[in-house]
Amino acid sequence: MSKYVVTGGAGFIGSAIVRALLREGARDVVVLDNFLTGYERNLDEVRRAITLERADIRHYDEIAPILRGADLVFHEAAIPSVPRSIDDPVTSHEVNIDGTFNVLRAASAGGVRRVVYAASSSAYGDTEVLPKVESMLPLPKSPYALQKLVGEYYARVFASTFGVETVSLRYFNVFGPRQDPSSQYSGVLSLFIKAAVERRAPVIFGDGEQSRDFTYVEDVAELNLKAARAAGVSGKMYNGGNGGRITLNEAWRLVQKIEGIDMPPAFGPPRPGDVHDSQADTTAAIADLGHAPRFSFEEGLRLTIEWYKGQTAG
Repeated sequence: MSKYVVTGGAGFIGSAIVRALLREGARDVVVLDNFLTGYERNLDEVRRAITLERADIRHYDEIAPILRGADLVFHEAAIPSVPRSIDDPVTSHEVNIDGTFNVLRAASAGGVRRVVYAASSSAYGDTEVLPKVESMLPLPKSPYALQKLVGEYYARVFASTFGVETVSLRYFNVFGPRQDPSSQYSGVLSLFIKAAVERRAPVIFGDGEQSRDFTYVEDVAELNLKAARAAGVSGKMYNGGNGGRITLNEAWRLVQKIEGIDMPPAFGPPRPGDVHDSQADTTAAIADLGHAPRFSFEEGLRLTIEWYKGQTAG
């Protein structure tokens, strides 16, 4: 029986991967999390079907026994925030670089077949060409972007040198249920939805014309499982987006339409480290991994709003 480990499995994306594994019939799923940014409540409905290990990827001796003997590791544990990496670069570095090195080292020592690594589209920086293609030169603008890029490079080195297969997926603005809207570092759509449900105007940093390739979390979870199974892809990196592009102003207008409200947003100064435009070229992911996103932006947004309202009502 295959053993699966999801680092950061109590987080927003990690918990979606856990549920996707269980839907496919996985019987031995281990969640590794220190609950720095994740929540045990994200696993409430599957708690009895998994093994939950409280451990910190910054401490090799804590995680090595947990990864030992796993067939697949989905490495989602991170501090996933550009602004937070600027405000607190030391902690961000320790988790995103040192922690990733520890996960790869433990995977190699523990006989893990493959690690699927959560990389970030922020590595591209503000390249003017759209959509972003994997062959582009990375131009990270923030500590977070650089940290996730270093993780990619480490993954490639471990694939070529240390005997563990790796696949890196550059996420593009993932959104969906369970994304935490409680922090200033939260994803923009979770903040928009929270504002709409509470009937108040959100703050958009910049003029709102910056664009993002918003990708529904279930599509990202499915892509992770496909990356875990695909042949001939070890050591490679793929875009994990939808291939579309929506401005923040357009996103807020659609949230208002769905909720039946009319509340012009407030605008603040642009945030340091943020890229202006982001859009994935998904050609390689489709060809090599079978990437096939099922949710349009509006479909995902409606499902996410419905989930958040259910939580508020509860």
